[in-house]
Amino acid sequence: MEALIDLHTHSLHSDGSLAPAELVARALERGVGMLALTDHDTTAGLAEARRAARGSGMRIIDGVEITAGWRGQEIHIVGLGIDPDSTALQQQLAGIVELRRARITAIGARLARHPKLQHTGRELAGQVLAQAGVPTRAHLARALISAGVAESTQDAFDRWLGRGTAGHVPQEWPDIASAIAAIRAARGHAVLAHAQRYKLSSGALGNLCGEFRESGGAALELSLPSLSPNDHNRLARLAREHGLAGSAGSDFHEPGVPWRPLGRFAKLPEGIEPLHARLG
Repeated sequence: MEALIDLHTHSLHSDGSLAPAELVARALERGVGMLALTDHDTTAGLAEARRAARGSGMRIIDGVEITAGWRGQEIHIVGLGIDPDSTALQQQLAGIVELRRARITAIGARLARHPKLQHTGRELAGQVLAQAGVPTRAHLARALISAGVAESTQDAFDRWLGRGTAGHVPQEWPDIASAIAAIRAARGHAVLAHAQRYKLSSGALGNLCGEFRESGGAALELSLPSLSPNDHNRLARLAREHGLAGSAGSDFHEPGVPWRPLGRFAKLPEGIEPLHARLG
């Protein structure tokens, strides 16, 4: 069987549920031969992942997923083959984490204005800030579930955190050019993550891909779980049009989610260069 490749995964250092060593162990069980840990806006788990894979034959790719903004849309850019010690990269990540912390604080204050959470809104936000190195709304969703005011992560976003809810706080992120520049300064390759999920028209998505490439972006994620044939063909066309390589990843966060299985085959559409070939 062809070795599996997964260039987009998360650990508990961002919004995943497994420690990096646990992630590596699960990936080995799945037959993954090349694995990238790409936590949101942090490289804190990379050293542990490398130690866990030592002697296993698995190739660990140092990675990160940087939060950026484009025309009011939150965009995620994966950096692969990075140098985690890059000063430029770490400065970019530190700035984003501060934005995240300020947002969680603001969400807690907004939730505290609601009668059901007036005594716990700020407390829940404080718990997230104390426990999470990179605090995300997913962490706050779990806290809302534990507090008994949401039944699931989706319910928490629908009732408390999403647009139009009591706790919604919009965020302006650094632009994609700065994210790509930080990745390139760290000698990495920038990948536009899960482009089919962004709420953009076909024309806007094409413009995003063009700007991404012009800013130094290297690849599009083209092998993803639950990618429809239409989206697969559309992304392949955009990759060819803009001269972008293709990347494969699961966006794995936790076990038990059948539509995000850990490990992806590296098969990509015809005529598109596989990015993993550059990650020697």
